[in-house]
Amino acid sequence: MTDIEQDILDALTELDRGVAAMKTAVPKPDLVPLFQRLQAFASQLPSETHGRLIHYLANGSYEKARLWLLGREPENRRGLCGR
Repeated sequence: MTDIEQDILDALTELDRGVAAMKTAVPKPDLVPLFQRLQAFASQLPSETHGRLIHYLANGSYEKARLWLLGREPENRRGLCGR
Protein backbone atom coordinates (compact mmCIF):
# COMPACT_ATOMS: atom_id res chain seq x y z
CA MET A 1 0.00 0.00 0.00
CA THR A 2 1.34 3.42 -0.94
CA ASP A 3 1.49 6.33 1.50
CA ILE A 4 -1.39 8.11 -0.23
CA GLU A 5 -3.47 4.92 -0.15
CA GLN A 6 -2.77 4.68 3.59
CA ASP A 7 -3.85 8.31 4.01
CA ILE A 8 -7.07 7.49 2.15
CA LEU A 9 -7.65 4.39 4.28
CA ASP A 10 -7.11 6.40 7.46
CA ALA A 11 -9.60 9.05 6.30
CA LEU A 12 -12.11 6.37 5.27
CA THR A 13 -11.80 4.71 8.68
CA GLU A 14 -12.36 8.07 10.36
CA LEU A 15 -15.39 8.64 8.12
CA ASP A 16 -16.77 5.22 9.04
CA ARG A 17 -16.49 6.10 12.74
CA GLY A 18 -18.08 9.51 12.13
CA VAL A 19 -21.03 8.02 10.29
CA ALA A 20 -21.52 5.47 13.08
CA ALA A 21 -21.50 8.29 15.64
CA MET A 22 -24.21 10.25 13.80
CA LYS A 23 -26.96 8.21 15.46
CA THR A 24 -26.13 9.28 19.00
CA ALA A 25 -23.65 12.17 18.89
CA VAL A 26 -24.69 15.58 20.13
CA PRO A 27 -23.65 17.71 18.40
CA LYS A 28 -23.42 15.74 15.16
CA PRO A 29 -19.90 15.41 13.77
CA ASP A 30 -19.00 17.65 10.84
CA LEU A 31 -18.01 15.22 8.09
CA VAL A 32 -17.46 17.84 5.38
CA PRO A 33 -13.73 18.20 6.14
CA LEU A 34 -13.33 14.43 5.77
CA PHE A 35 -14.98 14.47 2.35
CA GLN A 36 -12.70 17.34 1.34
CA ARG A 37 -9.62 15.45 2.53
CA LEU A 38 -10.73 12.35 0.62
CA GLN A 39 -11.15 14.38 -2.56
CA ALA A 40 -7.73 15.95 -2.09
CA PHE A 41 -6.10 12.57 -1.49
CA ALA A 42 -7.87 11.03 -4.49
CA SER A 43 -6.54 13.80 -6.73
CA GLN A 44 -3.00 12.88 -5.63
CA LEU A 45 -3.23 9.22 -6.65
CA PRO A 46 -0.66 8.29 -9.27
CA SER A 47 -1.78 7.19 -12.73
CA GLU A 48 -0.82 3.57 -12.02
CA THR A 49 -3.40 3.34 -9.21
CA HIS A 50 -5.78 0.42 -9.63
CA GLY A 51 -8.84 1.51 -11.60
CA ARG A 52 -11.25 -0.01 -9.13
CA LEU A 53 -10.02 2.25 -6.29
CA ILE A 54 -10.25 5.30 -8.54
CA HIS A 55 -13.77 4.27 -9.57
CA TYR A 56 -14.93 3.82 -5.98
CA LEU A 57 -13.53 7.17 -4.86
CA ALA A 58 -14.83 9.06 -7.90
CA ASN A 59 -18.33 7.71 -7.31
CA GLY A 60 -18.39 8.28 -3.56
CA SER A 61 -18.41 4.55 -2.84
CA TYR A 62 -16.33 5.08 0.26
CA GLU A 63 -17.21 1.85 2.02
CA LYS A 64 -16.27 -0.09 -1.12
CA ALA A 65 -12.99 1.84 -1.31
CA ARG A 66 -12.28 1.08 2.35
CA LEU A 67 -12.94 -2.64 1.89
CA TRP A 68 -10.82 -2.69 -1.28
CA LEU A 69 -7.89 -1.08 0.54
CA LEU A 70 -8.26 -3.59 3.37
CA GLY A 71 -8.02 -6.45 0.86
CA ARG A 72 -11.66 -7.35 1.43
CA GLU A 73 -12.92 -6.77 -2.12
CA PRO A 74 -15.00 -10.00 -2.14
CA GLU A 75 -17.25 -8.41 0.50
CA ASN A 76 -18.24 -5.60 -1.85
CA ARG A 77 -21.66 -5.86 -3.40
CA ARG A 78 -22.13 -5.04 -7.04
CA GLY A 79 -23.51 -1.58 -7.60
CA LEU A 80 -25.84 -0.35 -10.30
CA CYS A 81 -22.81 0.37 -12.45
CA GLY A 82 -21.96 -3.34 -12.46
CA ARG A 83 -18.96 -3.05 -10.15
